[in-house]
Amino acid sequence: MQKRVKNFGRNGLIGVALVIAAGAVPLAAQSDGLAMLAGLSKGEWTITPRSGAASRKICVRSGRELIQLRHSQPNCSRFVVEDGASEVTVQYTCPGNGYGRTNIRRETGSLVQLESQGISDGLPFQVTAEARRTGSC
Repeated sequence: MQKRVKNFGRNGLIGVALVIAAGAVPLAAQSDGLAMLAGLSKGEWTITPRSGAASRKICVRSGRELIQLRHSQPNCSRFVVEDGASEVTVQYTCPGNGYGRTNIRRETGSLVQLESQGISDGLPFQVTAEARRTGSC
């Protein structure tokens, strides 16, 4: 009986090790992705809201600057909802300042369509805009 318990213990440990290893592979392989954003042209981009509001310029270095248009603080957590070759959707939460969900659809490496909505400083926002690379920064 004692030998069986030892074998079960060893087999149990092997089983646990396999489960941990199997679970670790997807975790190690996962990243926050967003390769589509990394492929956008770097430089100055002009964001033109469809509402007719004033355009604004931002410097795009990684493409991720387009995600949090109303939340510029760096301590926001992000959850990638969709990570496609030509479209990404990211939901984010900024402690003490609200949250948002942004969809970015690439038309070319220097032109994207943006939709973002959420809460900023206690007030709701919704933005539909075109962003286009317009120069260097």
